[in-house]
Amino acid sequence: MNKPSILFFDSGVGGFSIYQEVRALFPDHHYLYCCDNEGFPYSEKSEQIIIERTLKICRHIHTKYPLDLIVIACNTASTVVLPTLRQYFSIPIVGTVPAIKPAAEISQTKHIGLLATKGTVKRGYIDKLIQQFAYDCNVERLGSTLLAEMAEKKLYGYPVNITELANELAPWQSMSDLDTLILGCTHFPLIRKEIQQCLPQVKFFMQPGRAIAQRIKHLLARQVFAHKQNICNTLFCTQPLINGEYFQQRLPNWGFETFRVLNIR
Repeated sequence: MNKPSILFFDSGVGGFSIYQEVRALFPDHHYLYCCDNEGFPYSEKSEQIIIERTLKICRHIHTKYPLDLIVIACNTASTVVLPTLRQYFSIPIVGTVPAIKPAAEISQTKHIGLLATKGTVKRGYIDKLIQQFAYDCNVERLGSTLLAEMAEKKLYGYPVNITELANELAPWQSMSDLDTLILGCTHFPLIRKEIQQCLPQVKFFMQPGRAIAQRIKHLLARQVFAHKQNICNTLFCTQPLINGEYFQQRLPNWGFETFRVLNIR
């Protein structure tokens, strides 16, 4: 039986939090993962640059590896690139949206925190989600580039500095009724335990991985896949990795067989 090929795209390795949920549901599919580490972090980039880089890289990979579905495993990119990608690709494009609706439904105090990148928290798209699904909640917003960098480095073998993390989350530490936290950046689930250590009052952590996995299951059930040969689960980067030897040694643990640096210039 033919298996689909799925590309996960992020500015870094944060999309692993989505990829891992999908792979747990479909362990035998073909997976490609691209981290645009040359462009990391996207939260500091203009919308136009994010659109241009995402489109260019995804099109480049698609010419080499016929894809059946693309997951934009980045909240910041998903808020701006989806319409453009859907114009250029005939295959399904799945974005990543902060879990505002389920957070509003599960919160007991109706005091919610949206923890995301600086780019995500200020998007008008987020305003609309809050107005539609969390109008009866007090939604705090905190944008952080530092947390994304911490999560990125954690997967490269570096420890998380709890003191720096606590300082970044300090505005919320005195909010005793903040019971629900939306992890609005795909990097943040990678340091969830450390975040919980700094915000012990939070009972519910909302992340989109399982919902996206179910969405992919629904989309793929309606597709017919072309026969593909010699497709290895591959991780791509757009520039050499920091602490690359440590990272590459762990590739089999994440389900990847090969690693390549893309030349997209």
